Amino acid sequence: MGHALCVCSRGTVIIDNKRYLFVQKLGEGGFSYVDLVEGLHDGHFYALKRILCHEQQDQEEAQREAEMHRLFQHPNILRLMAYSLKERGAKHEAWLLLPFFKKGTLWNEIERLKDQGSFLTERQILPLLLGISRGLEAIHAKGYAHRDLKPTNILLGDEGQPVLMDLGSMNQACIQVERSRQALALQDWAAQRCTISYRAPELFSVQSHCVIDERTDVWSLGCVLYAMMFGEGPYDMVFQKGDSVALAVQNELSIPQSPRHSSALRQLLSSMMTVDPQQRPHIPVLLSQLEALQPPAPGQHTTQI
Repeated sequence: MGHALCVCSRGTVIIDNKRYLFVQKLGEGGFSYVDLVEGLHDGHFYALKRILCHEQQDQEEAQREAEMHRLFQHPNILRLMAYSLKERGAKHEAWLLLPFFKKGTLWNEIERLKDQGSFLTERQILPLLLGISRGLEAIHAKGYAHRDLKPTNILLGDEGQPVLMDLGSMNQACIQVERSRQALALQDWAAQRCTISYRAPELFSVQSHCVIDERTDVWSLGCVLYAMMFGEGPYDMVFQKGDSVALAVQNELSIPQSPRHSSALRQLLSSMMTVDPQQRPHIPVLLSQLEALQPPAPGQHTTQI
């Protein structure tokens, strides 16, 4: 943590004694920016995420995000290449150097296909769902939950394999809520950190005596599966119309009929979207069902997109 970093001339930066050339901006949101940089020592491209830290708490959260990345060496979870904290007067910027994925996100692929009047096929969906689930399994096994799973937080590797990113909302998987004040604090935290149209029902109205566990990710995974099947999340339009997502998620999801999907896939989706979290399956149960559904492809665990 806190490796030496300096901003140099002609759009280059130095992180861990290695020089990187700024290429272009990739995106921004809230208080963070992502730039494409090229490592002058190896010629490889990287994504440099810069988080503006206005307060000490911002620095602690950025450092915690870096620590979450470093917990994992998993093919379906984004690796952290380097982390640095840079002073800018009274303020700081936290810099996370990450691998660059030229295919972009799962949402980019869903939108690209939608523009062509098409959708991911079930044969493409199943290996993607398997890879995402394996990434979640690794996170849950360490005692954490992702809490902000959505198509824009899933990158696609060169061979189409899914890679989970944006670990800044990760927290303890199992949260025992024992007081109304604690319930309200968790509800407020979820409102800030968990994307509304992918947020589990139990996070909209947290009960004063309950257990919130990692199955919030299973609900979000169901929303991701729905988006892969139908080109948009099940509650995206509810949110865009200004209707109440909190109310909509309390009702059983109606899954559109389509000849593109098997009954087994629809049943899997339905189980993930169970409103009662205690009746929702854990990831290992889903994985065993998913592995049985995988299309025959000798020696292949991913599919080209």
